[in-house]
Amino acid sequence: MQNLGINVFLKGRNMIRLFEGLMVTARIALIAIIIGSLLGIVLGVVWTSKSKWIRSVCRIYLEMFRIIPILVWLFIMYFGVTTVLNIDLSGEFVSIIVFTLWGAAEMGDIVRGALESLPKHQIESGKAIGLSFWGLYRYILIPQAVRRMLPGAINLATRMVKTTSLVVLIGVIDVIKVGQQIIETSRIEVPTASFWVYGFLFILYFVICYPLSVLSRRLENKWNG
Repeated sequence: MQNLGINVFLKGRNMIRLFEGLMVTARIALIAIIIGSLLGIVLGVVWTSKSKWIRSVCRIYLEMFRIIPILVWLFIMYFGVTTVLNIDLSGEFVSIIVFTLWGAAEMGDIVRGALESLPKHQIESGKAIGLSFWGLYRYILIPQAVRRMLPGAINLATRMVKTTSLVVLIGVIDVIKVGQQIIETSRIEVPTASFWVYGFLFILYFVICYPLSVLSRRLENKWNG
C-alpha cells in the first residue's frame, strides 16, 4: 500500500498545494485574458484605419508575438527589461504583462478580421444617420462583429491557459512547479510519482480547456450554419 500513487496526493498538503498552484495559473490567465481582450478590441478598431502607417504598426506588433516564442518574451521581460531598468518585478507580474500583450495582439487581429468581414453598407448606413466614428463602432459594427469574433476569442483564451505552463521557467510557483516539487519529494517513497502527478495535471488542464474548445466549435458551427 505504501507505493500506491494515491499516497502522493494524501501526503501532507500535496493536494491543497496543487490547487493553490492552480489558482496562481488561473489568476495569471484570467487577468491576462480580460485586460488583453479589452486592449485587443481597441487595437482591432484602430487596425481598421485607412492609414497604412497605423496598419503597419499594428501588423508589426502582432508579428512580434507570432514570430518570437512566448518563452523568449518571458525571459526578455523578466531577466532583460528588469535588469536594464533596474526594477524588481515578480515572476507572476511579468507573466501577466507578457500574456496581456500577447492576448491584445492576437485579439486585435481577431477583431480586425471580424470588423472587416462585415458588409460595407453597414458603415454607410451608420454615417447616413449621423453617427460619429465611435458611435458607428459602438452601436453598429461591434455588436455585429461579436458573433464572428467570439469563437476565435474562446480559442485564444484556451491557448493562453495552456501556455501559462511556461511561467514555471521564470520562477512562478504555479501548478506545474508545485507538481515538480511534489514529485521530487515523493520519488523515493513512490517511484511512479511522476506518472500520477503529471497524469493529474493532464486531467486538470483537460477539464479547463476541453469545454472551451467544444464551446468554440459549437458556436462557430451554429453561426456559420
